[in-house]
Amino acid sequence: MLRWARACRAGYRAFGPCRPSSSRMPEALRNSSGGGRGDAEPRPLPLSYKLLDGEAALPAVVLLHGLFGSKTNFSSLAKALAQRTGRRVLTVDARNHGDSPHSPDVSYEAMSQDLQDLLLQLGLAPCVLVGHSMGGKTAMLLSLQRPELVDRLIAVDISPVAHASLSYFSTYVAAMKAIDIPHELPRSSGRKLADEQLSLVVQNLAVRQFLLTNLVEVNGRFGWRVNLDALAQHMDKILGFPRRQESYSGPTLFLVGGDSGFVQPSHHPEMKRLFPRAQMQTVPNAGHWVHADRPQDFMDAVQGFLT
Repeated sequence: MLRWARACRAGYRAFGPCRPSSSRMPEALRNSSGGGRGDAEPRPLPLSYKLLDGEAALPAVVLLHGLFGSKTNFSSLAKALAQRTGRRVLTVDARNHGDSPHSPDVSYEAMSQDLQDLLLQLGLAPCVLVGHSMGGKTAMLLSLQRPELVDRLIAVDISPVAHASLSYFSTYVAAMKAIDIPHELPRSSGRKLADEQLSLVVQNLAVRQFLLTNLVEVNGRFGWRVNLDALAQHMDKILGFPRRQESYSGPTLFLVGGDSGFVQPSHHPEMKRLFPRAQMQTVPNAGHWVHADRPQDFMDAVQGFLT
């Protein structure tokens, strides 16, 4: 029978109650059809990445961003982790995000396959997977599918269940798609206009600034790096999680924002079933974007789990 593993390091506890770089033209401006094949076997896409050098004898740390994010979200943290741990650190743009190709297939099976191929291509397996939100679900699925590729797993403010109640993500997509910016407008004016239009729907300034990291301008034409069409059509897949029967027996940490409601006590049985050696640590005064709200606490938690 599966049961919770006891925390073996200071600062970690078993599950208990938790409080509710590229200058090329972005894919979003060139092509949004991609290479998905519906229900067929996912075809891996060549992901954009940045690899920081480190000790080859140590498992590399792979940082996976969440929905609407990109590898640049972790730029500073990646450098700090590489310096503090001496490990190689890889940051990756998921398909339909950042500088990676677009595809109508937004499934976690496809995102997992993309990452598996990249890890093997770079010779980074087994590695430490650290995934936030959508990236955390990709990391969890890969760990379940190919446990031999994963030395240990950190899922940041996410659990392996469907989060169907998070309808505001679809609202963000609709608001971004509705942005209307005239051609040839100066970049600063275009961003200001986009912010004003987004503010009608997205009141939170920090969220708007995060979404606007996806707004790019090439030759006087504004567009979104993220594949909004695919996200809008398949948001249910992104908010869901594939049903799995196998478990991942490696060391696992669920790092939860103390002010976030993404990981609920009702999720614990499924977390325990799939990840029997899991521990959970709550970061006080952090919302869903734990690494942005409390970067030092995030760094300490990751480094502590590696030692």
